[in-house]
Amino acid sequence: MTSPNSTKPKRIAWLTDLHLEFVKSFDRVQKLCKRIRIEKPDIVLVGGDTGTANSFVGYLEDLEHLIDKPIYFVLGNHDFYGSSIDRVKAEAQQLSEDSKKMRYLTRCGVVELTPTTALVGHDGWADGRLGSTDKSTIELNDFRLIEELKGLGAAERFAKLAALGDQAAAEAKSTLAQAFQKYQSVIFLTHVPPFKEACWHEGQISGDDFLPHFTSHAMGAVLFEIMETNPDKTLTVLCGHTHGQGKANILDNLNVQTGGAAYGYPKLQKIIEAH
Repeated sequence: MTSPNSTKPKRIAWLTDLHLEFVKSFDRVQKLCKRIRIEKPDIVLVGGDTGTANSFVGYLEDLEHLIDKPIYFVLGNHDFYGSSIDRVKAEAQQLSEDSKKMRYLTRCGVVELTPTTALVGHDGWADGRLGSTDKSTIELNDFRLIEELKGLGAAERFAKLAALGDQAAAEAKSTLAQAFQKYQSVIFLTHVPPFKEACWHEGQISGDDFLPHFTSHAMGAVLFEIMETNPDKTLTVLCGHTHGQGKANILDNLNVQTGGAAYGYPKLQKIIEAH
């Protein structure tokens, strides 16, 4: 369990779905980082889809250099494009170990922000269980560009998605349970929306064909169970993936915020104060 200086409220800059491989001018990245520096955050959160397998490390290093603040990141599906899940996660962990300010939050455990608030995170994975499930006709680039998903028939593919979702949910459950043993509030950074109500796209909830690939039912079930059994605690979930901005109040103590994004135009989602 890590514990940065926790004597005052923390200002948190939240980014997600930057897709820096689509940014035509590095000047846009520099302007984004300048905007973040002006906000004077204590830490920066990066919620996945920073680049692709051969570029995300370099992009994160650029952000680290330009912002010069501790960065906690998770991975999104695009970050695995062109490689395998295990290899990319190993590269993310190696980056975390080699860097003074960069941390792969999926492997960080519980990070103390203040004496009452902690940060937890996990990549997550869309598990194919909501909406039209295995009847969905949507074909994502994931199924061509991520090694573990290539060449699978429909039944094999959805079984693999379910297994990845279950693994992510189980790992997050363990870390969140640890966090709530000590802290009143937790901020949970992930990539995939854990509830249908948080799967925003163009101002609406995604349709049934898209929901299997843009939500994690397993993660949502874990979050719901934990917060239902801890009514005196609060959980704020920060997710992305759909490129649609929105909010969902799942329980009185469980709030989900989904970040918006547009290819080629990386932006700061918001500044959050943790007390």
